[in-house]
Amino acid sequence: MRVRTAIGRAVGLLLLAAGSPAAAFAQDDGLQPYQLVRSLQLVQDRIAGGDHAALPMQAKLLEMTDARLRAADAGDFKDPKNFRALLVYGMSGGNPVTVKAAASRAATDPQSLAIAKGVVAYLNGRPAAAIEILKPIDPMSVPADLGAFLALVKGSLLATDEPATALTLLDEARLLSPGTLVEEAALRRSVGLAATQGDAARFALASTQYVAGYLYSPYASQFADSFVSGVIALHMSISQHKLADITSMMDPEREKVIYLRIARRAAIDGLSDLSAFASARAEQGRNGKGNQDDPRAVLYSSLSTVTSATIDDVRARLGTIDRGKLSESDRALLDAA
Repeated sequence: MRVRTAIGRAVGLLLLAAGSPAAAFAQDDGLQPYQLVRSLQLVQDRIAGGDHAALPMQAKLLEMTDARLRAADAGDFKDPKNFRALLVYGMSGGNPVTVKAAASRAATDPQSLAIAKGVVAYLNGRPAAAIEILKPIDPMSVPADLGAFLALVKGSLLATDEPATALTLLDEARLLSPGTLVEEAALRRSVGLAATQGDAARFALASTQYVAGYLYSPYASQFADSFVSGVIALHMSISQHKLADITSMMDPEREKVIYLRIARRAAIDGLSDLSAFASARAEQGRNGKGNQDDPRAVLYSSLSTVTSATIDDVRARLGTIDRGKLSESDRALLDAA
């Protein structure tokens, strides 16, 4: 209860004192590093759920936490929670200089120091070194608050060279930290990895879970990129019915944009059936609100019928499109058609 009260005080005072110097606030209030980091995690979880207004709070809390950790001494790190907080801070977008300096002042176990070294390498853009250091450490063998972030980082690092192992690590991250920014990031990465692995079932499941829980995350545009690319790559394995099930959980505007993007990619790649389906769904809209006047939907649906409809019919439909409402790249598509 005391910990929760301290965390709540940190967030509450942050709202009231956003304009005060971060270092003075963090020190004068007497908060421990682990309390500040837990406050940071609470804010990040709100962001993952779609609270974009919390983004400035995240930036301020990162600043405050950085100041507190820079001022921390060996005595602070006698509490294992504070050293774990340092590692979590680093893996939450923290400053590698702060992590390295603070870790050098701590007297802790060799594994924790190794994780700190790996985190610094990861933050400094040295993935090979980070993988070498962190690979032997099992995220499930350390406390869950640290293990979730460690699994996420390792999964991200191994995504290219060992995608199957990376997917397992991302599952562990989600298991250790459900309903958080860690799960949001793990699901988002899983969507892209499942597509590259050709695993349609896993791709569909991860996409469904992401849309259900994190559609309004500020990072959802990255999910959309992976989702569209995955639908194209797995078009032979994912049924139109399953695709419709996933998109039906989106709001109408996001659903329309997703279908327009799929239709465009499919038309360019010559996937006429998928392009026709996606174009029709984009034009159809939802709740009686169609998008027949959207020039993109008309263009992509016309492209999907170029090889099956009569020339005059396609030309007439393309002639109704207002070129001024198309992007430059779509105008090029129209000219090619």
